[in-house]
Amino acid sequence: MSRSSTPKPMKYPPISDKLPVFMHGADYNPDQWLHDPQVLAEDIRLMKLAHCNVMAIGIFSWASLEPEEGVYQFEWLDRVLDTFAENGIYAWLATPSGARPAWMSEKYPEVLRVEKNRVRNLHGMRHNHCFTSPVYREKVTQMNTKLAERYSKHPAVVGWHVSNEYGGECHCDYCQDAFRDWLKRKYGSLDALNRAWWTNFWSHTYTSWSQVESPAPHGEMMVHGQNLDWRRFVSDQTIDFYKHEIEPLKRISPELPCTVNMMDLFYGLDYREFAKVVDVISWDAYPMWHETDSDAGVGSWFAFNHDLFRSLKQKPFMLMESTPSLTNWQPVSKLKRPGMHKLSSLQAVAHGSDTVQYFQWRKSRGSSEKFHGAVIDHVGHEHTRVFEDVASLGQTLAGLTEVLGTTVPAEAAILFDWDNRWAIHDSQGPRNKGIHYEETVMQQYRALWELGVPTDIIGSFDDFSGYKLLVVPMAYLLREETGAKMEQFVKDGGTLFVTYWSGIVDENDLCHLTGFPGPLRKTLGVWAEEIDGLHDHDRNALILEDGNSLGLSGTYEIHELCEHIHAEGSKVLGVYRDDFYAGKPVLTVNELGQGKAYYLAARVSDLAFYEALYGKLVQDAGVHRALDTELPAGVTATPRTDGAHEYVFVQNFSGRAARVELDRQSYTDAETGRAVEGAIELPVNGIVILKREV
Repeated sequence: MSRSSTPKPMKYPPISDKLPVFMHGADYNPDQWLHDPQVLAEDIRLMKLAHCNVMAIGIFSWASLEPEEGVYQFEWLDRVLDTFAENGIYAWLATPSGARPAWMSEKYPEVLRVEKNRVRNLHGMRHNHCFTSPVYREKVTQMNTKLAERYSKHPAVVGWHVSNEYGGECHCDYCQDAFRDWLKRKYGSLDALNRAWWTNFWSHTYTSWSQVESPAPHGEMMVHGQNLDWRRFVSDQTIDFYKHEIEPLKRISPELPCTVNMMDLFYGLDYREFAKVVDVISWDAYPMWHETDSDAGVGSWFAFNHDLFRSLKQKPFMLMESTPSLTNWQPVSKLKRPGMHKLSSLQAVAHGSDTVQYFQWRKSRGSSEKFHGAVIDHVGHEHTRVFEDVASLGQTLAGLTEVLGTTVPAEAAILFDWDNRWAIHDSQGPRNKGIHYEETVMQQYRALWELGVPTDIIGSFDDFSGYKLLVVPMAYLLREETGAKMEQFVKDGGTLFVTYWSGIVDENDLCHLTGFPGPLRKTLGVWAEEIDGLHDHDRNALILEDGNSLGLSGTYEIHELCEHIHAEGSKVLGVYRDDFYAGKPVLTVNELGQGKAYYLAARVSDLAFYEALYGKLVQDAGVHRALDTELPAGVTATPRTDGAHEYVFVQNFSGRAARVELDRQSYTDAETGRAVEGAIELPVNGIVILKREV
């Protein structure tokens, strides 16, 4: 059994000493209502009534703060922040770089992005600006310096909300030069770059740095190493822009934390790298509830994201945005059914959030988000179902202060890397109509979620030693050093579970030449000779061997991907039923040192298989579960702990009432303080928080 030499703290201090309770609030846009001074007074009354204590303010306010170049108008923001301070309300003060004013686009067109077709955009939308542009960087520095000088000591300000949902890329000449400089720093020479990108293919060898450009639909898009490095560069350049943004903030007010709101499993940026320069992680969650009778699939996806964002810094995070009712941009904007607001908000808390915040406080009267959910509807008063849900949740959060800062005691982890994700989607085979990497990751996570197993989502450069179970889905891009870490993890007593299409290429997207799964061939005791991509209608099956060491039995459907593998010292636990590889291994285990390494060579479609498999792996590895009991389908349990007590959030996403038998008698209801014995009854969209001594 692996153990970390430096265990994580059991409890962290609050995000801000000014507000040592759960933060509860919303994005607030008073600059949309400057024509009506009564709105601010009414908003303050309603904020108090809703038990809201913090607002994110100024996110898209550049035109209100600087209506003309060099002409600043801060009086309206002074008035809002002073009124907050007088009423015990706090603010995450935003930098407004998410959307530049029209005067800037008109006078300095270079700030506008150039698309991959090399055409510059017109003014409009959000994040339609070049992160490399010297003019844009200069203007951002000027604005952020003014904000920091004026407000960093304001009693209402608890931190900086930097920009908004970074994303996108620019292909202008500034960015092309920056990309070449990035490559020079990474490779040092063109010879090294050409080797890493395998440019002899199709005679694409570069003989001058000026020949290297970003991928383009009317130019180069087939050099996979180049595509991968461009994605890494875009991510790094965005991070560099963020560092540029916070320089004046940190220089003037180093004590104030900086955050940037991230998005669920966002494709374009490596959030694990981004997290290294962010003080506190925050993200925006917008589930599409009630699409089917059960919300378990959506619930597990967002649970995965909560776990990911908690794992980025291994400490509590912030739910910066969610909707108190519905969105206006999803294919169907469905209202939250009764109970779902509390359930979905406390789901974030269960997985480590120390805040619940919304987009937005008051609905906009016009433009694209006028029908997006908000705490205050267009009717303008508190007598709405949504307001009552928000106010009720505010009361609940106020009574859970002892949970603040606690950690999630995860002994299982799933490996998820952005560059692996990018490389998989660029691989051109074996299924170009859908390799379904994210779905594969979620198949593994969903089973652990259904079992109530707290799980971290980690990267290749993280420490594996504190976990008992490490799950590695489709680690297509696998570095030699990562493979060596996994081997040591198993030797030290850990349980490793790896799926098909792993260990195929190195960090440059060059194929391993020692047989797949590359660096894991010895650890897993298998050689993956070839992989078969199945048509959508094709089916095969996994037949579990009689008397296998897991004690599992049955036949389970396989679709989409089948690897033809050979056992090299590993034990065969299950075989294929059909095709020319019938009888060949599908599921194997290899004993190495004190641990075990499992390999699954095909995509099994049945959730029941993963639940049975992980139930046995978790049991054998001694992995902590929130409740040592059988949970009904669609019901999960997630723990937070301070080392002395554990708070178990039992959540019902099944779409029907459920009963959960408890595994011990000494529970109390964390909301009411009443003793709980025997079993708990959960209504549709119900949640109960159980407290117990560790």
